[in-house]
Amino acid sequence: MGKSLGNTEQDHSSKSGLMLEVREITKKFGDLVANDKVDFTIGHGEIHALLGENGAGKSTLVKMLYGSLQPNGGEIIWHGQPVQISSPSAARQIGIGMVFQHFSLFDSLSVADNIALSLDGGFSPAEIGEKALELSHSYGLPLNPDSIVGDLSVGERQRVEIVRCLLQNPQLIILDEPTSVLTPQEADNLFVTLERLKSEGRSILYISHRLDEVRRLCDRATVLRHGKVVGECDPSKETASSLANMMVGGEVEDISRQTGNAKGDEILLELKGISVPSASPFAMSLKNINLEMYGGQLLGIAGVAGNGQSEFFDLVSGEITIAENDKITMRGNPVGAVGINGRRQLGAAFVPEERLGHSAVPDLKLSENLLLARHVSDNAAFTGLGAIRYIMNEQLQQATKRICEVMDVRKSGTDPAASSLSGGNLQKFIMGRELDRQPSIMVVNQPTWGVDAGAAARVRQALIDLARSGSCVIVISQDLDEIFEISDVISVMSDGHLSKPEDASNMTREEIGLLMGGMADNDMDSAGVANAY
Repeated sequence: MGKSLGNTEQDHSSKSGLMLEVREITKKFGDLVANDKVDFTIGHGEIHALLGENGAGKSTLVKMLYGSLQPNGGEIIWHGQPVQISSPSAARQIGIGMVFQHFSLFDSLSVADNIALSLDGGFSPAEIGEKALELSHSYGLPLNPDSIVGDLSVGERQRVEIVRCLLQNPQLIILDEPTSVLTPQEADNLFVTLERLKSEGRSILYISHRLDEVRRLCDRATVLRHGKVVGECDPSKETASSLANMMVGGEVEDISRQTGNAKGDEILLELKGISVPSASPFAMSLKNINLEMYGGQLLGIAGVAGNGQSEFFDLVSGEITIAENDKITMRGNPVGAVGINGRRQLGAAFVPEERLGHSAVPDLKLSENLLLARHVSDNAAFTGLGAIRYIMNEQLQQATKRICEVMDVRKSGTDPAASSLSGGNLQKFIMGRELDRQPSIMVVNQPTWGVDAGAAARVRQALIDLARSGSCVIVISQDLDEIFEISDVISVMSDGHLSKPEDASNMTREEIGLLMGGMADNDMDSAGVANAY
């Protein structure tokens, strides 16, 4: 780990040849073979994509490169020499850094404090904060070193992780879904950063399900399927479709949409002129939020991270309550002062953006996480007799199995802990858990974050189908392709304002970009109620 705090000078023995070679790496978890004699190489100054479906073995492989897991067989060659990477600290010491899909940050500490914990020492907090600020602005990933991490959006936390990694001066950087919570503009800035790192002789192992960016950015790609290498290619010579087909071993199904106006007659969700002050100096206040959602509608909400999306989700889900009970109604019932459980009992379902710790308890089994979301619902199979009895209930186990089958959740064991699943598979389970209830109101924050192309299509189709069944669905997403693909109407969050929903067929990326940047404030619906169509 370099004590230069981000100094770009490298001490490579040679800029030619291979930086990393993986030879027949194998990893088993009981009877499950997660990686089966995997071979691939990375050269100096190369951006190398690692592609595969959720559960293909990508996360397991990179965790072995970073020392979080140990292989059962094979070897890792670093700069021509066999190495044993016994821990993440050992990986950092030889020059391997990693930005995980699930963040490893302490919510109660500042950005600078979190960065300091990853360094060997010898730097004052002021030095760390100053260098982090300088590097973050230089790379187009702006941060406030004094911000408390718990007050940051997911997108802002991603920036902390990336800056923290860069400050460790790595030769090889492993990025696991780095743009999944970034806006297109933020992603473009990151790509500039990665090209700059490449020009310095550093290499990047890049994991992403956004295949267009893989085609744009990466020099080579290795494709995994069921733990085995099934191919290598030059992504720039492939299409997104051909890459997806390589990953899944077949054709990815297209999303089917019903054309025309599917809006029903009943208002299922209404917010009436709600303003909520920020909970902390680093949070966003909500300003005069008005919204009407009818059955049959799917609303996509776009916006730059940190503009009030998380606060809006908390307001609708009941994590934030307000004194004026009648300012929020669900199926005609006033719920402004009602918490999450009461809203769920009215048929609402919620999927927050952070999977581990918010959507699911990491150390609990999948069935137990299902129980936590079901025991207060209107489903009689999981109510009335208490958690202790139903934790062993056969119906609970059957429901867990059904959800995993419908959503193609790939896991080790019948009922493993939530933390044992890859990010994409855990997201599929959480989405399936809520969809299985057939809610009349569903609000989802980043539904396909870290999910492969095939699974993303399945999730998006399920949300469309739910809306077409008569429910109202709100999807908060930073993926504009996703917003346009599934939405009937589109709104934008900017500086705590929610713009009036507009028919998706009439919206352009340019218009959304202006709204996201707060440059079209005159178009913000700050007074009237949003009426779709």
